[in-house]
Amino acid sequence: MSLNLTGVTLTYPDGDTRLTALDRVGLDVPKGSLTAVVGPSGSGKSSLLAVAATLTAPDTGTVTVDGTPTTGMTRGELTELRRHKIGIVFQQPNLLPSLTAAEQLQVMAQIDGRKPRAARNRAMELIDAVGLTGQAGRRPHQLSGGQRQRVNIARALMNDPVVLLVDEPTSALDHERGAAVIDLITRLTRRQGTATVLVTHDRTHLTAADRIAEVRDGRLRLPATLR
Repeated sequence: MSLNLTGVTLTYPDGDTRLTALDRVGLDVPKGSLTAVVGPSGSGKSSLLAVAATLTAPDTGTVTVDGTPTTGMTRGELTELRRHKIGIVFQQPNLLPSLTAAEQLQVMAQIDGRKPRAARNRAMELIDAVGLTGQAGRRPHQLSGGQRQRVNIARALMNDPVVLLVDEPTSALDHERGAAVIDLITRLTRRQGTATVLVTHDRTHLTAADRIAEVRDGRLRLPATLR
């Protein structure tokens, strides 16, 4: 398994008590597979993603990324793990307005120490993979919402992560563009061999998922295997 959560519990202060966001959650996501996580607002989806991304430490339980348990890691070690092993696609692309589509990706590689030529080659490879070959030189204001989200996805893959975590990628898109983005994530999951977790409130695009996991009141259920 590339991503494994075992017995994960997460609570937050709530007045004199604590609110349980995740309750003994277990999840295995193999390489090259897509697990969609659905559930109503406030059910624990965002908390699950934050724990899987090692951005939030659980109260109990373990998170293992590509065979490496994250329990006890320092903040710096977790940062390095995310840089090399985890790609995160946030709900909003948050692209830098002054950079072209290709440059958005190159910055990620250069931060990681890649040489400019290697960074450029990898960026163009991914720009092509997400169907934006003719848009590589355009800045965010020159791209549609769907195109910006595609750049966002390509950027998350720039450092060849083994785990890809995607947060509500279709929330700002119409149905047709949303379906295209989900199809892209599915295809890239197979091609890149990532262990992908897709958090969404929209079930209409999920026929290509390997599994759909439902979160309710902090508890995770795996009701169906779709493939």
